[in-house]
Amino acid sequence: MASDCTALRSRPRDRIVASARDLFHRHGIRSVGVETIADAAGTNKMTLYRHFGSKDELIVECLQEVADDIQAMWVQLALDHPNDPMAQLHGWVLRGAECVLEDGRGCDLANAAIELTEEGHPARRIIEECKTEFRDKLASLCRSANVTQPELLADTLSLLLEGARVSRQSVGLEGPSAKFVRMSEAVIAAFARN
Repeated sequence: MASDCTALRSRPRDRIVASARDLFHRHGIRSVGVETIADAAGTNKMTLYRHFGSKDELIVECLQEVADDIQAMWVQLALDHPNDPMAQLHGWVLRGAECVLEDGRGCDLANAAIELTEEGHPARRIIEECKTEFRDKLASLCRSANVTQPELLADTLSLLLEGARVSRQSVGLEGPSAKFVRMSEAVIAAFARN
């Protein structure tokens, strides 16, 4: 099984996407050119363009993988806490804290939204769909956890996570992002039915 994964990872397309995701995450989308991506992937621009007709197509593929990773996180939360929506909600908070602490680069989708401002950019659809689905799943989880005002709780938690990621980027680990778990747990407790 491991050799199958290694073989898949060695395919040029997979190397290109993995390299682009890493470079976009570390340096931003606009500051990374296709030549840099091709070099990091151990290939050339011709091969990159054979798999992706443009840098925009590659960006879309990378962001779709981010969206798929987020979907996998939701599946894992349900597997970790079957039939316990409140435990899943607390698990979401802990996973959010991990994301905040990981490397300080923030959310790849939010960062892409800031960089890709032109209307009609194909990546904007992926960003909007994923962020909307993320919020809707959180609202559904809040409803299942039987809290008061589940939509408001979902929006509050979403904004806390987005804000914690930005705070981590701007003022580091000692800023408000360090209190993300405590703030989120207090908000959940405030919305919980007694």
